[in-house]
Amino acid sequence: MVSSSTSTSLIISPRKLRSDLYSYSYQEDSTTPLVVNVLASLIERSMARNHRIAKSCSSPWYMSKDMKKTRIFECHETPDMTIQSYLERIFRYTRAGPSVYVVAYVYIDRFCQNNPGFKINVTNVHRLLITTIMVASKYVEDMNYRNSYFARVGGLTTNELNKLELEFLFLMGFKLHVNVSVFESYCCHLEREVSIGGGYHIESTLRCAEEIKTRQNEERRYNQFAGLLL
Repeated sequence: MVSSSTSTSLIISPRKLRSDLYSYSYQEDSTTPLVVNVLASLIERSMARNHRIAKSCSSPWYMSKDMKKTRIFECHETPDMTIQSYLERIFRYTRAGPSVYVVAYVYIDRFCQNNPGFKINVTNVHRLLITTIMVASKYVEDMNYRNSYFARVGGLTTNELNKLELEFLFLMGFKLHVNVSVFESYCCHLEREVSIGGGYHIESTLRCAEEIKTRQNEERRYNQFAGLLL
C-alpha cells in the first residue's frame, strides 16, 4: 500500500540523484529510489504535453496507423492510480533497483521513437510501465520474479502481461541492449532534469494528483477492512 507523503515538497539535487543511482543500498526497509520520483514526474509532464497536442490537433493522434500496432497497451478502464503511486507500488513489491528504472526509461524512449504514432496517455501508461520495468529487470538483475508475480503487482492477469511483453519485444525489434555510454547518457539526462532551479521540486509537478492519491489511500484502507469482514 502507498502511504501519503508527510512532506509537501521533495527536493532532489543532481548530486543526490547520482549518488542514489550508483550507490543505492538494498535493504528490506529501503526507501523508494529517487529516480522513481524523477521518472514519475517526467512521464506526468509528457502526458500533459501529449494531452495539449491532442486537443490542438484537427486529426486525433490516437487515430494514426501506429496506434493499431500499440493498441494492446490501451486499457478499457483508466486505472485510478497516479504514476507516482504505481511506480512506488512496483518498487515496494519487486525491489527493482535504480538502474532498472533508468533502463526502463531508455526502453520507453526507444519504444516511442520506433512507434511515433504512440503517445503516452492515461489509458496506456500503466501497462507500458509494468512491461518496460519487467523487461528491464530481466535485463539488469541476476534474479527476477516470474511474469505472474509482476502481473499481480501491476494489476494484470499473467496472460495479459505475457502478451504485452511479446508485443513490446517485437515493436522494439528486440533491441534491448543498453551499453554503458547509453546508460550514462540517460543518467545525465535525468540529472539535467533535476538541475532546473538548483533542485527539482518533484511534488510541484504532481500536485494536481494529490487529491486522487489521498482518495485512493482511503479506498484501500476501506477495502482492506472490508476484506477482513468477508
